[in-house]
This record gives sequence, structure tokens and C-alpha cells, in this order.
Amino acid sequence: MLIMTGSEFALSIVLGVVLAAATGFRVFLPMLIVSGAAYTGHLSLDNSFAWLGTPFALTMLGAAALVEVLAYYVPGVDNLLDALATPAAFVAGTIVSAAVMTDLPPMAKWMAAVIAGGGAAGFTQSITAMLRAKSTVFTGGFGNSVIATGELGGSVLLSLLALAAPLAAFALVLLLLWLALRLIRQLRQGTHRANN
Repeated sequence: MLIMTGSEFALSIVLGVVLAAATGFRVFLPMLIVSGAAYTGHLSLDNSFAWLGTPFALTMLGAAALVEVLAYYVPGVDNLLDALATPAAFVAGTIVSAAVMTDLPPMAKWMAAVIAGGGAAGFTQSITAMLRAKSTVFTGGFGNSVIATGELGGSVLLSLLALAAPLAAFALVLLLLWLALRLIRQLRQGTHRANN
């Protein structure tokens, strides 16, 4: 029984981290997917986050997700949203992580939600904001819609995969993290060469 509890604990944290990483791509979309899954009975939430599975939350998150998705396709607004989305992604990542980490001691849940969940969301959002800033400089903003579409797809894919196969989704997050770190290194080397 102790092994089962340990694996449930780990799976709960993995689910929270993957959903949080998805909020780094789009703040409201993963929360909407979690809300829909909870409302239809496909996902259990922590009792203190039961409000996420209500029709009201589903409606409000649906409207917020739609506005957010469309706004990222408006030149100039997308860069402004990145400035606002970084702290919002941290908060949303922490909330969505804590919501799916059921039956964990409160101290463990909030430490994992803030450090792993909020950290994953903040890192993902920072990377996409950096890519959009580079795209704005190099393409005059014309390439930003490609990045917005990639972020949208990443958010949906990670959210749905997290619910269907959390370990596969976690492996995908680790792969994306590795690719992001390589990209950062290449961008820094390119900037360093340009300055010399």
C-alpha cells in the first residue's frame, strides 16, 4: 500500500508540473481543460479547488481563453501580453498544480505547486516571450503568428496529454526543456558573436 501511495504522490506531482508547463504557453487554456475534465468527472480535484469544476468557472475560463488566444494574433498586443503573462503564468501554474495534487499533505502540495508548478510555468512563459521578442526584431512581428500558433498547439497538446498519459507528457516537457536550453545557448552565442 505504501508503494501505491508513493506512486500516486509522484503521478500527482507529474500531472501538476505538466499542466503548469502548459500554462506557460497559454495561461487560461490549460485551466479551461482542467475545468472541463473536472466538470465532466474525468479529473478529480483537491476539495479546496472544487470551484474549478463548476459551470461558472468553465464559462469564465472559456471566455478568458478565447480572448487570450485571439489577442496573441494581434501585433503589438502579443508583446504586451508577454509582459503580463509571465507573472500570471506563475500564478496559474501554481493554482493548476495545487488543484490536481489531491491527497497530499498541505505543506508538500504547496511546496511542489509553487516550486515545480510555478517554476515550470514561469520558465515556459519566459522562453516563449524571448522567442517572440526575437521574432519581433527579426521579422517586424510578421513571424509572431507562427509562434502564437505553436504556443497554442503546445498548450492544448500538453494539457490533453497530461490528462491521458501524464508520464509521456512529462517526458515531452523534459524534451522541450532540453530544446529550450539549447536554443538559449545558441541565441546567446549568436548575440556574443554579433557583438564581437
